[in-house]
Amino acid sequence: MKQTLLALTLIISLLSKADEGMWLPQLLNAMNMKDMKKNGLKLTAEQIYSVNKSSIKDAIVQFAGGCTAEIVSNQGLILTNHHCGYSAIAYHSTVEKDYLTNGFWAMNKKEEVYTPNLNATIIQRIEDVTAKVLKGITANSTESKKDSITKANIKALEKEAIVGTHYESFIKPFFYGNEYYLFVVETFKDVRMVGAPPSSIGKFGGESDNWMWPRHNADFSVFRIYANKDNKPAEYSTDNVPYKPKHVIPISLKGYNQGDFTMVYGFPGRTQEYLSSYAVDMIMNESDPLKVALREKRLNIMNADMLQSDAVRISYATKYASIANYYKKWMGEMNGLKNYDAVAKKQLFESKFSAAVNTDPVKKEKYGNIFPQLQKVYSEYKTLSKQVDYYSECLLAIDAFNYARFFITLNNELKKKQKGATNTYETTLAEYKKLGFFKNYNKPTDIKICEAMLNEYINGVSSNNRPYILDSFIVANNNDAKKITEFLFSNTNFVDKEKAETMLNDYEKYTNLYERDPVFYLTNAIVKYYSNSVFPQFQYDEREINELQKLYLQGQKELFKDKKFYPDANSTLRVAYGKVNNYKPKDGVEYNYYTTLDGIMEKYIANDEEFDVHPKLRDLHSKKDYGPYANKDGKLQVAFTASNHTTGGNSGSPVFNAKGQLIGTNFDRNWEGTMSDIMYNPNQCRNIVLDVRYTLFVIDKFAGAGYLLNEMKLVK
Repeated sequence: MKQTLLALTLIISLLSKADEGMWLPQLLNAMNMKDMKKNGLKLTAEQIYSVNKSSIKDAIVQFAGGCTAEIVSNQGLILTNHHCGYSAIAYHSTVEKDYLTNGFWAMNKKEEVYTPNLNATIIQRIEDVTAKVLKGITANSTESKKDSITKANIKALEKEAIVGTHYESFIKPFFYGNEYYLFVVETFKDVRMVGAPPSSIGKFGGESDNWMWPRHNADFSVFRIYANKDNKPAEYSTDNVPYKPKHVIPISLKGYNQGDFTMVYGFPGRTQEYLSSYAVDMIMNESDPLKVALREKRLNIMNADMLQSDAVRISYATKYASIANYYKKWMGEMNGLKNYDAVAKKQLFESKFSAAVNTDPVKKEKYGNIFPQLQKVYSEYKTLSKQVDYYSECLLAIDAFNYARFFITLNNELKKKQKGATNTYETTLAEYKKLGFFKNYNKPTDIKICEAMLNEYINGVSSNNRPYILDSFIVANNNDAKKITEFLFSNTNFVDKEKAETMLNDYEKYTNLYERDPVFYLTNAIVKYYSNSVFPQFQYDEREINELQKLYLQGQKELFKDKKFYPDANSTLRVAYGKVNNYKPKDGVEYNYYTTLDGIMEKYIANDEEFDVHPKLRDLHSKKDYGPYANKDGKLQVAFTASNHTTGGNSGSPVFNAKGQLIGTNFDRNWEGTMSDIMYNPNQCRNIVLDVRYTLFVIDKFAGAGYLLNEMKLVK
């Protein structure tokens, strides 16, 4: 028994390196401070996270619901990534005022522009409420009973936490429901765009360099949080004033060296570090390859049309970037997992886990059947997962279908209204009128995508796994995707801006036209089929997998009481720490840990969509006019790599040195390390960081907006 546990402990240690992990900040003192201090940290746990005193957490912002930003002035100024602010930049861009291409800089607060529906959220406190959430659950409680008790307790606790305040609250499960934490937050709704470099700087390298190293883009944008005169969140108003934060992050001009301590603080989106070998095998060999292939088809079509028209380029810029981002991420993920022999490593761990469990009758009774059950569930789940991928990445990739899908809900609410039942028809209609679908829509592009996606669907999904009406339509047209597409787009009103908006403005009058519309009719059939015949079993299997994963983690914690387990990312506030470091992607190749402006000039290709360099930046480089932002050797550093464990959502996260000073803004991972959402390889996984000195250089020397630096606390 001791030998088995020793062997398993060694494997665990190999799978959990010092730089791995996304840690809850309120638990740092109990979990990580000794290790962080050993690696160079000069701060206390309370300086990082405190409820009663000003701490770094008060300057960490969840930006636009899916990114991170940091407060760098006492006037609510925040830094985030260019790609995080991209949709806001695109929203304000037109062919005449092309902020995507030319950049945008407000030269005073009056020129800052408000972006609707752009929020900034700051955490007030985090509390372990596991015992309260699970109160009332007994060993004899059924799964449905557990679920109802848990939901009721969560609802009551969320409400209780914010009584008498303007705050919001939510509770999330951790470790597959073994633990629960309450988050009390303050959300600001008046966020204004202050500055963004042109895409030739902020997106230099485009999709060719995305997820890659070496990297040379200034992936940042600048916004400001506004509040009412009481410094509280308020809807947009010209009476609002810049937000006064509890904490402002100081910015270091000293730079960094290889081996220096780094800390990332932000809102990582989703990781799945504790998956079984069955899950990893499915992701690596089936799910990722399918999604990559489908997205590649779309991207090729969109790119060709965007190159032909500035209007299409601006309309599709955000959409294209979003699709391309995970297309390349999934490609790197599956390659990284294969190169790391991830399935075999998971299987080895599982065999050792089982061996340890089998030496103890009590543990064998409790945990001995986990892997056979997981294998059984995944044999069905992977088939359903493929159907779901074709639904989301293929059918709903057609904008006409996706737009028509919204009207299913509207139709249902109208019928409730007509019957005199409680409904949300008026509010739903008002929301749909705000969608602005046609602002970012090009019919010829969608026609090409429709034909390509229907062709993929026809060839990839068997007849018995298709909605009956769609299958009948396919059969009647001899499996001809082009013919089907021509019919749909010749007979629908959904993709004609004037007709669609006329109908929407008097929806009740035109309801019958909507219901007879072939795109609506087909979309309705598709949604009903997947809602009734695929998703229920898919979600049932997911719940079963979740319960088995929950049990699996319980077993690991029982066997390895000395191991520090970190919860998977779930868009909640986390700390990751590591060191500035290089890496070797393959035999004979070693990458330096930083890049410079010289490297931008080496990549420069005149008039190229991705690698053109702005004339002013070329001029600054030729004159070596770098101001105080260059290294001692006169080089202007652009980006660097470190071993912090990050994922999507960490985009825009501040990267700190040992003293809690900002040295950069996290914006990506290396391609070889995108597998870190599933397995962390310490030799390959690196986060990519924009050097804050290059950010300041662009603001000051390139944009001429140096007045913004007067708000910041710069440390020399």
